[in-house]
Amino acid sequence: MTDTRPTSNPWVVLATLLAIYIVNYADRYLITGLIGPIKAQFAIGDAMVGMLMGPAFVLLYVILGVPFARLADRTSRVQVIAAGCVLWSGATIATGMASGPISLTLARVAVGVGEAAFVAPAYSLLSDYFRPERRGLAFAILGLAAYVGQIAGQAGGPAIAAQHDWRMAFYSMGAIGLLLGFAALLLIREPRRSGSGEGTVEALPLGQLARCLVRSPAYLFMMFAFGFGVLSGVAFGYWGPELFTRAYGMDPVAVKSAFAMNFGLSGLVGMLLFGALSDRLARRSMIWPCRLSALALGAATCAILMASWAGSFGTARLAAIPAGLLGGGWSVGFMATLQYMLPPRIRAASTALFLAVTTLLGFFVGPWATGALSEMMGHDAAALRLALTLIIPFGFLSALLGWAAAGRVERDRAALHDALSIRPAAPLLARPAAEKG
Repeated sequence: MTDTRPTSNPWVVLATLLAIYIVNYADRYLITGLIGPIKAQFAIGDAMVGMLMGPAFVLLYVILGVPFARLADRTSRVQVIAAGCVLWSGATIATGMASGPISLTLARVAVGVGEAAFVAPAYSLLSDYFRPERRGLAFAILGLAAYVGQIAGQAGGPAIAAQHDWRMAFYSMGAIGLLLGFAALLLIREPRRSGSGEGTVEALPLGQLARCLVRSPAYLFMMFAFGFGVLSGVAFGYWGPELFTRAYGMDPVAVKSAFAMNFGLSGLVGMLLFGALSDRLARRSMIWPCRLSALALGAATCAILMASWAGSFGTARLAAIPAGLLGGGWSVGFMATLQYMLPPRIRAASTALFLAVTTLLGFFVGPWATGALSEMMGHDAAALRLALTLIIPFGFLSALLGWAAAGRVERDRAALHDALSIRPAAPLLARPAAEKG
C-alpha cells in the first residue's frame, strides 16, 4: 500500500530529479560533443551521425514512453524513474564499449529505452509535491537540466576525451547515472496523488484516453507547438557547434565548449526567470504561462537564426546569449499549463502521449533531417548552415500554435474533467482584494 501522504521534502525530491535529469540530457549531448572522434573511429558521415542523434535514440523512447507512463499512473513513479535511470546509464556505458556502427546504434537505442521512463513520471510526481501556482518554478528548476546537461555533454565530453579518449566520457557519465538511480529509491517517497484517495488507481483504457485528448484543442495545439519548438531548438543545439567548427576553422573542443557555456549559461538564467514570471502570471490566469511560451518561442527562433548566420564566432557567441535567455524557459509555460489541465488519474499517461509526438518531431526529425539535408547539399559548412535555415523556422509555427492554445485552456480543462466524471478545482484566477495577505 502506498503512503497516504508525502514523506519527502519537496525540494529534496526536486533536487534528486534534477540531478537525474542532468545526466539524462548529458547522455544525449555527449555524442554531439564527440562527433569528430566518433566519425573518425567508425568512418561514418553526417547522415549516420544525425541518425544516432535522432532516430536511433528516439525510436523506442517514443514507443515505450506511454507504457512506462501508464505503469507510473497505477504503480510507484519513483520505482519507474529509478529503474529507467539504471537502464539508460548502463546503455551509456555500453555506448563507450561500441566496436562498430551497429553496436553503437544498439547502445543508443537502449539509452532511449531507459530515458523513456523518466519525463512523464517525473512531472507527474512533482505535480503532487507542488501546488499549481508553484509548479512553474519547480518545472523551471527541473528544466535547468537541459542546459546543465548540454554543458556537461558538449563541453565535459570533449574535455574528458582530450585527456583520455571519447569512450571514457561515456563510462564516466554512465557510472554517475547508476549511482543516482539507486539514490532516488532512498531519497524519494511516493506521495498520495492529488485528487485521489489512493496511491494507485486503475489505468484508463488507452483508446478512451486518446479519444478524450483528441477532443481537446488546447492539448493538441500545445502538443504540436511544443514539438515544432523542440524541432527548431534541438536542430540548432545539436548541430550548431559543428557548424561553428566547420565555418570558422577552429579547434572543435574550444568551439563546442565555448558554445555550450554561452548558450547553456544564458539558458539557465532564462529558465529561472521564465519560471518565476510564469508563476507570477499564473496567479492571474493559467492562460498566461502558455502565452508567455509562445512569445518566447518566436523571439528565440529569430535569435538562433541570427546565430546560425553570424559572420564570426564572436558574433555567434553573442547571438547565443539572447537565444538562450529567450529559449531557456519556453517549455515551462507549456508543461505547467498541461499539468494544470490534466486530471490526476491520467496525468502521466497523457503527458507521455504529449511527449511521444513532441519527441518524434523534435528529437527524431530535427537532428536526422538536418544531417541528411547537410549531406545531400554538400557536407560542408555552407550546406549545414542552409540545412539549419530550413529547419529552424518551424519555431515560428510553434509560437502561433502556442498562442492559439492559450485561449482554450480553461474550457478544455473542464471538458477533460467532465469526460472522466471528475470535478476540477476552481480555476486559478487573481484573488479578490479582500482575500489577499
